[in-house]
Amino acid sequence: LRIAELMDEHAAELAELIISELGSPAAMTRQYMVGFPANTLRFYANLLLEGRVAFEEQRCNSRIFKEPRGVVSLITPWNYPIHQITAKLGPALAAGCTTIVKPANEAILSCFRFAELVAEAGLPPGVFNFIAGDGPAIGGAMTTHPEVDMVSFTGSTQVGREIMAKAAASVKNVSLELGGKAACLILDDADLSVVSAGVHHAYVNAGQTCAAWTRMLVPKTKLREVEALARQAVESTIELGDPRVAPSPGKTRLGPLVSQRQHERVRALIQQGIDEGARLITGGPEKPDGFACGYYVQPTVFSDVKPEMVIAQQEIFGPVLTISGYDDEEDAIRIANGTIYGLGGAVWSRDVERAIRVARRIDSGTLDINGGPFNTLAPFGGVKQSGIGRELGVYGLEEYLTTKSLQLPIDGQMAHYLKPEA
Repeated sequence: LRIAELMDEHAAELAELIISELGSPAAMTRQYMVGFPANTLRFYANLLLEGRVAFEEQRCNSRIFKEPRGVVSLITPWNYPIHQITAKLGPALAAGCTTIVKPANEAILSCFRFAELVAEAGLPPGVFNFIAGDGPAIGGAMTTHPEVDMVSFTGSTQVGREIMAKAAASVKNVSLELGGKAACLILDDADLSVVSAGVHHAYVNAGQTCAAWTRMLVPKTKLREVEALARQAVESTIELGDPRVAPSPGKTRLGPLVSQRQHERVRALIQQGIDEGARLITGGPEKPDGFACGYYVQPTVFSDVKPEMVIAQQEIFGPVLTISGYDDEEDAIRIANGTIYGLGGAVWSRDVERAIRVARRIDSGTLDINGGPFNTLAPFGGVKQSGIGRELGVYGLEEYLTTKSLQLPIDGQMAHYLKPEA
């Protein structure tokens, strides 16, 4: 709770550090990258204070204990720097684990400041350890060290595979939240006004969000109408600019990408989409007019995107939306499930029960129905190559607990429960 209080006291400073490195818009940064992480810590503190965690239970003649896994390595990405730390640190501390935290180098200043606040909060020595530097060398040591009992990693699927392989040598528990290529499935009975919501979700944090709805799937009969609506949403409501400055009325601010490397990669993938034959609706690989300085990318929409194209299969991590047409509901589900990923997604329909039925058939850890808001009490995580394990809510706490059972002698009362007829 003290860490959360200190975050509140230094919220403006933390937000400014994140903006300066990441380029995320000010309003979103304050709410989701500082306010949300502080509330995550409060949630786990209150779980303990209110006695809502069953660390011990009795099952017949067995007494079952939930115990901390031990020393856990927490390796976090740059796109939501402090949030990614607190989503792991909160449940790890609540479980009773000690932690080693390594953030990504691209947005590390805010993480250093957060570490100073943790030190100021007064945790016992050794409970929170913070290390920065080369990812492969330090992350590799944090994964293979014999005294580390668990590794929790958020980042790319490729690095997740490497961590899983290294952890296997000592059979460490791993929790992995990896890449995504979320489908925004608009069923044939949905109101097409939802296209604008799909566009904006694809561009959250300039598209540098693992669960962003970057693939919009629509009935082929409505493809041209959806294209027009998507272009209108981009050109009338999305505004590039300084992330510290509030956008024009009715506009959503889009800041720059995090680094030159990311900038070059996203622009190259946009060009690859053109080369593959996808039809460019708006945007493109060229630097936007008036932004010679800064890693800005034009908000881009492709249509006529075939499911096998690279831009429909690979996580781009930039402001790029692909639109693909489908023949019927079965075809839509097939396309939605046609990647290695399964992290987020959305289903839209006038019939909520139909949307739920379709969502149940989509291979994804999290799906929004008709724009249902993000729920911090619900589990978040992926299936397939989007990861293993869950974060947030009580589900996130369970990742950091291991189960022990003690088989007790059976007295007369216990014997009654063990009778076959009982």
